Amino acid sequence: GTAQKLKRWKKGHSSDSNPQTSRYRQAARSRFFSRPSEKSDLTVDALKLHNELQAGCLERSGNGAGDTMEDEALTERTSGTFLSGLSDCSNLTFRKVQRYWESNSAAHKEICAVLAAVTEVIRSQGGKETETEYFAALMTTLEAVESSESLAAVAYLLNLVMKRVPAPVLLKRFSDTAKAFMDVLSKQASADSVSSLRWVLSCLATLLRKQDLSVWSYPSTLQVYHGLLSFTVHAKPKVRKAAQQGVCAVLRGSDCMFSDNAPSHHPAAITTAKYCIKEMEQAGVNKEDTTTLHVLGLLKELIAMFPLSSVKSCCETLLRVMTLGHVLVTAGAMQAFHKLFSSKPSSSTMSAELNAQIITALYDYVPSENDLQPLLAWLTVMEKAHVHLSSLQISLSLGHLPRLFSTAMSCLLSPHTQVVSAATQALKTLINECVAPHMAEIGPVLPSTSTGNGLYVCKMFRVVEEGLSYRFHASWPFVLQVLGCFYRAAGKQAHSIMTKSLQSLSDLRATPRFPFCGELDLAVGGAVESMGPHVVLSAVPLMITGTDDDLEFPRSWLIPVIRDHVKNTQLAYFNSYFLPLASTLKQKADELEQSGQKLIAKVYQTLHLQIWTMLPGFCTKPTDLVSSFKGIARSLGMAITERPDLRMCIYQSLRTLINKSCETEEEKTEVGRFAKNFLPILFNMHTQQPTPGESDLSRLAVLDTIKAYLTVTDQNMVSSFLQKAIERLSSPDSTEFTRLTVMDLVVTMAAFVDEATMTQAYEIIRPYLESKDSGIQKKAYRVLEEMCGGEREVCKKFVLANLEQLKLALLDSLKSASSPAKRPRLKCLIHIVKQLNEEHKDFITALLPEVIICTKEVSVGARKNAYSLLVEIGNAFIRFCGDSKDAINEYLGHVYIGLTGSVTMITCTVLALTRLIYQYKDAIDVSPLEQLLHNVCLLLSCRTREIVKACLAFIKVILFVLDVKVLASHVTVIMEGIGNMKDDMRRHCRTKLKNIFTKLVRKFGFELVKSMLPAEYQKVLANIRKAEARTKRRKLLDKEEADSDSDEDTPKAKTDSIEDILAETDSDDSEDEKPKKGQKKPAKQKAHAWLKEGVSDEPLNFLDPKASQRVLATNPDLKKRAKMDHGFKVTSDGRLIIKEDNDNERDKGGDKEVDDILQEVGVKSKKTQKRKMEDDIDDDDMETESQMKYKAGGIGIHRPLGGREESGVDFKAKKGKGDIKKKGKCDPYAYIPLKKEQLNRRKKAKLQGQFKGMVRGAKKGALLGKKMQKMKRKA
Repeated sequence: GTAQKLKRWKKGHSSDSNPQTSRYRQAARSRFFSRPSEKSDLTVDALKLHNELQAGCLERSGNGAGDTMEDEALTERTSGTFLSGLSDCSNLTFRKVQRYWESNSAAHKEICAVLAAVTEVIRSQGGKETETEYFAALMTTLEAVESSESLAAVAYLLNLVMKRVPAPVLLKRFSDTAKAFMDVLSKQASADSVSSLRWVLSCLATLLRKQDLSVWSYPSTLQVYHGLLSFTVHAKPKVRKAAQQGVCAVLRGSDCMFSDNAPSHHPAAITTAKYCIKEMEQAGVNKEDTTTLHVLGLLKELIAMFPLSSVKSCCETLLRVMTLGHVLVTAGAMQAFHKLFSSKPSSSTMSAELNAQIITALYDYVPSENDLQPLLAWLTVMEKAHVHLSSLQISLSLGHLPRLFSTAMSCLLSPHTQVVSAATQALKTLINECVAPHMAEIGPVLPSTSTGNGLYVCKMFRVVEEGLSYRFHASWPFVLQVLGCFYRAAGKQAHSIMTKSLQSLSDLRATPRFPFCGELDLAVGGAVESMGPHVVLSAVPLMITGTDDDLEFPRSWLIPVIRDHVKNTQLAYFNSYFLPLASTLKQKADELEQSGQKLIAKVYQTLHLQIWTMLPGFCTKPTDLVSSFKGIARSLGMAITERPDLRMCIYQSLRTLINKSCETEEEKTEVGRFAKNFLPILFNMHTQQPTPGESDLSRLAVLDTIKAYLTVTDQNMVSSFLQKAIERLSSPDSTEFTRLTVMDLVVTMAAFVDEATMTQAYEIIRPYLESKDSGIQKKAYRVLEEMCGGEREVCKKFVLANLEQLKLALLDSLKSASSPAKRPRLKCLIHIVKQLNEEHKDFITALLPEVIICTKEVSVGARKNAYSLLVEIGNAFIRFCGDSKDAINEYLGHVYIGLTGSVTMITCTVLALTRLIYQYKDAIDVSPLEQLLHNVCLLLSCRTREIVKACLAFIKVILFVLDVKVLASHVTVIMEGIGNMKDDMRRHCRTKLKNIFTKLVRKFGFELVKSMLPAEYQKVLANIRKAEARTKRRKLLDKEEADSDSDEDTPKAKTDSIEDILAETDSDDSEDEKPKKGQKKPAKQKAHAWLKEGVSDEPLNFLDPKASQRVLATNPDLKKRAKMDHGFKVTSDGRLIIKEDNDNERDKGGDKEVDDILQEVGVKSKKTQKRKMEDDIDDDDMETESQMKYKAGGIGIHRPLGGREESGVDFKAKKGKGDIKKKGKCDPYAYIPLKKEQLNRRKKAKLQGQFKGMVRGAKKGALLGKKMQKMKRKA
């Protein structure tokens, strides 16, 4: 039947869609990398003609005979078409036009034709195709052409060329050129086609920009400029835009404005201002709002360029047109004011008096609190106006600020969150920019201040303070923000008027369930920063004395606030108030502990510790360090010795004091004076045997503190300490722990002593470089590393003076160097190699085998240092030789010797070559690189896994380094090498191989790679093909989704631009004005205005000065829109929870390939980077999770999806098999958790099964361990 005739797919081939026979593909593939042997008939001219014919814009010349065309295809005359002048035009000005010749647009074709014709004319006259020649030819053409299309084409070309014509030419031909342009404008003004007008206006603007100041004094020049100006209100948008851009270019960018004797304003600025005023007044009389809007669009760009008198007239006109009540006109006027103040005009454009008058006038145009967008715009304009006024005259600015503060604070009562937020931001900006910079010159502000700038500050603060009253309760978070900002700005000088507000904040904080504790704490923190804790606590006492305290401790919240914000304050206050208080609280806690009141004792102990945590803040840039440190130093020393729980806090305080606060020599000397007291205490802390529960972090903190203190300690004192440490090190009574800790101290001090002591220390630690104890040996190398790598001049002198000894010591200790000591040893060598010259080349060559072997060290740090040293040796060879190519070739010659060594040596040499080729890819010739690639590909057939893995890493880097054209000739070699790999190797290295195949497929295509590999690789290649196609599809889908989201769903980004604020003016119709079903929506909404009626039955009084506030741009009856769903969850405080898929994100982008290569060459370590990234992500997740209230729990759909936590998972080893012991935890046995469910009789059998499995697993593990022990004994 029919079914039998149909072709059946073979099993497993149902997805094949390509035909089995691909004759042409095979033929093309066979000559993929070969050059054609015979001469091709394809020429550049023939290809150009073919393209022209395909575009359909050219016709065949001659009789149309095919033979004739074919014969001419190889000759030079083929390109002699009507576009010859365009295609080979040598002037770079017209590069843009040369793109148009394939366009189907008639206008583009006309431009091409005109350019071609003009070019041919210039060539026929023997011209050189300069801009001047083109300008002259095009001007002649402009007067000759009649059709509007040709006129537009000529004008367009003139617009391009005039920008590059020399200025003297345009100056000389100004009158003729201007007359020609004006004639065209007069003829085309009423024509239907406006394209020529656009370009002629642009040409006219370019011509006017090039004129000298003297030319602008002639009436004819202003007449030409008026011609340009008259088109700024043209009905056609493109013409209007061209004219407005031209006017702006003339006023802003004229050459005369950048000369040495340039005037402050352009000569035509006054004329422009008068024209704008006249047009607006006429439009107001004729009620032509459109013209007004056009002029406002021009004025907002130019008003900052006008002189003072013109700016004043323009501002008066703007204020008049705002009384029209037209929403868009008002918005345009506000935009003009915003642009004026934002441009920060000079005093010649805007005087302080005029600025203040505009501010006063704008209060008559305050929009209603329900008129959202206009009110936001008004606040923004007023903010900019006051900021600019403060830059002109501070006293006048401060005098106007209280009124704006009152208006802005009343906005905080608005139901719109946007208004409240904008008013808050405006107040904070005004405080930071108008008040804060001038508080120092204003001086102390007292409640009794009755005159001057202090009075204005007092008034402003009273207005803000009123925000703490109950009627502002809905906006308290915003009021607290403004208060905190005011405290930071003026707290230092005006703290006496702010104490009452601090008491009010304290009372608010004490109210039950106060919802804004976080905001309030930040506000009080601002007061602590500026006023200091002494002033804050005198206003709001801590109410903690240690005797007869209220056990609720209502003011204990102040302690963490002071801790987090205290800085730049008096250290003496901590010594005089907090230290005695902490001592009293500790004493009280001990008494309560002894009397059995453990809970209350714990509270007092916590308060005592919290007070000590303030100390780092007090040590951050204290104002009285020189006078106060001696008072607290003894207490700190005693606390370090006697109080283990306070040590970490004191260490941090000392480091902060030295690193951040010791800025002057006097301060460093004062702190360094106590080094003889602190350093012995710190040394003792480090050399003490740690208690079982003590963490290593405290020991590291001690070393960091010692290192910080050594920076301010006298060099002679450090030398004496170092000698004592060395004596103790060599003492026979010292235990192993003591020797290790003393060696740590020697490492820390080694870089801070003089040269003689450094040399003496080196002689003493030199025997330890060959010590059998790896810990001591490592520390000895660390001492040497500090001496060789120090940045001080003493360290550099030491290296140069002892270079020969250092070389001998490092070479002698080569064989005895233990694995843990390799990292600091290699670091020493890096520092020494940097100092070497050509005489020491033998030393470097002797080091090379050790460095190469270290690339396979267990320690990540040692491997990283080995790779760095390889690069440093390469830099040394370049330094010796001078020519980088010869130097690198010589260096690689030394490295190649390693390929003849043992298995380990071959592996390490391949890894070293991989790094060097990546590092010096630009300095290596291609021929040795190709030879090396061949040799490495031969090693792929080796039976040793390590060698094969190193070779694959080398190939991966070669694919990244070599150019595709060079690489193409070696693909066969690479493929043969990979094909010769043993089956076991192929399975073991399958991930690396897949990575290499993917790169090859991307570079050379799937078919070529497939044809070069044996059959056993076909499945992997098919998988790669599918994965690449899937990735491509996913990228396209993501791009489409992103585009659709940006077009439809994405809300407009909020910016500070006044245009953005005003553009969002809501002009939607009310509910009853919506079109009914089946009706079409109107094409465009006109701007509406609404009148807000009087309260209850009170009629609206139009003569009221505030009647303009009743004209709304927003429909008051319109319901609020529903919030847009962004697809993200939101926390209770309004923050978005955005969870990313880490694995997918990590795979995206072009950086992944580079990271992969950097890992292969040892620049990045593979595991630590990943772990660090995951830790960072986990931290972020923890922070996010803490905000999420819902926790999974229960059964069914409410069950936790993470799975049950395995018992004993804490003891599991991260790298190897089995369990590990952890410090401070119980031993890793199979602990069975006691649960209530285990008493259930019905589940008895199930529980017994669990125990059986556990016992079986334990037996299996014991048996395995027994076998391993036996094997170890045999070995």
